[in-house]
Amino acid sequence: MPEVRLVGPEGEQLGVVSTSEALQRARAQDLDLVEVAPMAVPPVCRIMDFGKFKYITSKREQEARKKQTVIQVKEIKVRPKTEEHDLNTKLKHIRRFLEEGDKVKVTVRFRGRELAYASQSGFEVLKHIVEAIADISKVESAPKMEGKTMMAIVAPTIHKKKPVGGAEKTPSTTAPTAATKAAPPAQKQEG
Repeated sequence: MPEVRLVGPEGEQLGVVSTSEALQRARAQDLDLVEVAPMAVPPVCRIMDFGKFKYITSKREQEARKKQTVIQVKEIKVRPKTEEHDLNTKLKHIRRFLEEGDKVKVTVRFRGRELAYASQSGFEVLKHIVEAIADISKVESAPKMEGKTMMAIVAPTIHKKKPVGGAEKTPSTTAPTAATKAAPPAQKQEG
């Protein structure tokens, strides 16, 4: 009969015993016999409550997921002839994404004859964007052409932790305070 190294419910070493004896000891304590190290010679088995073990490991995994940070890659698309005002609006979006802790993929798309000057005009647009956000970001992937698009990836220099389940909103009070109440409109006097 094969032998196993047996570990008790409290972690104490019970020695090398036959498999049938290990099963009998587990049943006598109304617990399960779980093989914890199958590759060891002889294999290591532990007497434990397997349901409780699964529950504890799932709780540990849940806690680990709560503490991990989530970094998403947001994408902003621009064209080589995007006007300055529209580009500033896109820069505000990029800045907001970076402040929230996300990476941003900036893509410049080309059509038709724009491809003839893609390396020059697209690179200038990406260079302008990267310079505008250089105070809060670093270039993770340098500008490169992929088909009809030129792209670069920027990452935040300061990582803000985002919860896995999404942002939790704090409840706001519905009753207005004295500071938030609007003053009555002024009456116009005729004179």
